[in-house]
Amino acid sequence: MKRYVFILFLAISFSVQAQSNATNYKYIIVPEKFSFLKQVNQYGLNTLTKAFFEEKGFTVYFDNSEIPEEIATDRCKALVVEVQENNSMFVTNLTLLLKDCKGAVVIKSKAGKSREKEYETSYNLALKDAFTSFNDFKYAAGNPTAATSPTPAPANAAAKTAPVPVNQPIAVEAAPQEALLYAQPINNGYQLIDATPKIVMTLLKTSVADCYISNNGNANGVILKKSGSWFFEYYKNNVLVSEKLSIKF
Repeated sequence: MKRYVFILFLAISFSVQAQSNATNYKYIIVPEKFSFLKQVNQYGLNTLTKAFFEEKGFTVYFDNSEIPEEIATDRCKALVVEVQENNSMFVTNLTLLLKDCKGAVVIKSKAGKSREKEYETSYNLALKDAFTSFNDFKYAAGNPTAATSPTPAPANAAAKTAPVPVNQPIAVEAAPQEALLYAQPINNGYQLIDATPKIVMTLLKTSVADCYISNNGNANGVILKKSGSWFFEYYKNNVLVSEKLSIKF
């Protein structure tokens, strides 16, 4: 009996230590396309993941964006998100991993599950379920930790390169949606209707406040609140588009 208690204690200690180490990283990199899917930001999973970790206090970049010199010169200061799919016949299973620069798993979520039949809904609910493993997961400022990486040889001071700009992907602003849209509650979220009335968009709740997975019939993305206004953000031809909306809940 004592042996089993000791093993349980070790398992809990390892889990707490892993999460503690992970929260000391400042940067997280999210791929624009997960390996098990065919399209960039398919089902809005990538923008949802980015928004989730930003809510937790991390500085998050997509893997195709310009990153700060601090990461460009030492990738070991960032964690990389990986989502693994292990579906059964009737259940969508997604597990979220954070890996260091050497590919070692720093922290792993539980398997998020959903039995919804519709793909977009099922994948989003499964990922949200996996997110619950990170409910107490936040960036701990002031105590940065990173895997050890080789120290580069000193460069000639006269041959310094210009620093890499610190930029998030720049969103192209689309023409704002002038018509007022009304939010009607549905299972797991809302549907937006115009004055016709016609259903314009669907919104699925996420674990992040004021952030919804959305589809307007042509694009998958997220609806989020910024500076008191609502925006629909999605990718079109690999370009991030931000469309301002007028919504009454």
